[in-house]
Amino acid sequence: MLPVAILAGGLSTRLRPITETIPKALVEVAGRPFVTWQLRYLQTQGVSRVVLCVGYRGEQITAVVGDGSRYGVGVEYVFDGPRLLGTGGALRRALPMLGHAFFVLYGDSFLPVNFSEVEKAFFSTGKPAVMTVLRNQNLWDKSNVCFEDGAVVEYNKRAPRPEMAHIDYGLSVISAEVLMRYSDGEVFDLADVYHQLSVAGDLAGFEVRERFYEMGSPDGLAQTETYLQTRSELWNTPDSI
Repeated sequence: MLPVAILAGGLSTRLRPITETIPKALVEVAGRPFVTWQLRYLQTQGVSRVVLCVGYRGEQITAVVGDGSRYGVGVEYVFDGPRLLGTGGALRRALPMLGHAFFVLYGDSFLPVNFSEVEKAFFSTGKPAVMTVLRNQNLWDKSNVCFEDGAVVEYNKRAPRPEMAHIDYGLSVISAEVLMRYSDGEVFDLADVYHQLSVAGDLAGFEVRERFYEMGSPDGLAQTETYLQTRSELWNTPDSI
């Protein structure tokens, strides 16, 4: 299984005042820090290596998670440094730890999806990246994807159009070569990279059917907590695996 990069370096302003003293990854959800739910879930998916891209109060995450052994995965860290690099810049800095291709997961997302199937789709398409998409029709958030015949015809987070019925589900696989075009330390957004890939015909799509969960907003946090409270098989898994 490919390694997973988790983007967990943002300021999390929508969750203030909770995140005034802790990073979003450590916000308690259903009785434990959210990042530990993610790591436990990734282990059940067959993932063995995780790189946490951290920035704001990242040292607190390293203190809680450590090397990941309690959750059955190996965890490494990449820090933004003195300034936040954006989602793209953070991944560019992490490339030496990630290899030729890797999953990208947002640090506030819990996604009921089969990672192995997404990985197979990536290798079968021959494209430099694959994005999971959900037919959303502005239900869970603003739809931002035109998806046709297995391809993301256009992804546009900054200027979504009414005819966009799908949304970025929150999990992608990307080739390192895509990010090598940028310099280490350069500040840029992964959303812009995906937009450029889509309009160039280089972004494959993998459609999922079950909704995503995110805890980056108060409403999303409440919904994610309710969902995870029902996940007894994860809740009962001990931290020491």
